[in-house]
Amino acid sequence: MLMRLIPHPLLSLTLILVWLGLVNTFTLGNLILGAGFGLIIPMLTAPYWPDRPRIARPLKIVEYGLIVLWDIVVANVQVAMIILFKREKTIRSHWIPVPIELTSAEAITVLAGTITMTPGTVSATLAADGRSILVHCLHADDPDAVRDDIKSRYEARLKEIFP
Repeated sequence: MLMRLIPHPLLSLTLILVWLGLVNTFTLGNLILGAGFGLIIPMLTAPYWPDRPRIARPLKIVEYGLIVLWDIVVANVQVAMIILFKREKTIRSHWIPVPIELTSAEAITVLAGTITMTPGTVSATLAADGRSILVHCLHADDPDAVRDDIKSRYEARLKEIFP
């Protein structure tokens, strides 16, 4: 019964929080309207999610988010330093193929989005067989270290979240 009322609990919670963030005023009316959105939208869209992703460890999402936020801050500083102090001749841009073991389309999408959100890297394409992502890196002295960093910091955690 509860699954019919709230078919996607995380989506419902996210919609409530996004609504409260958008209106930028916490009132009982805004909370009720956000809760309405959080209940109605998932119910209306549930038939379009027959194979919704299973999240094994929801608390790992918080850890993953904090790591990504930290990496974004650090990468912003690194990119600023590259732009301000490196000469064009010394910048070593690379295309780096990153083999992936993720099988869930949602997990692969989160990984590609994370790579793109982090300044200095862009996920350019997913291989046709879905086993690697081509990443462009603004500056990398060691492309293998960048690949290993993506696999250990992001992919390993996503494998725990999306089994």
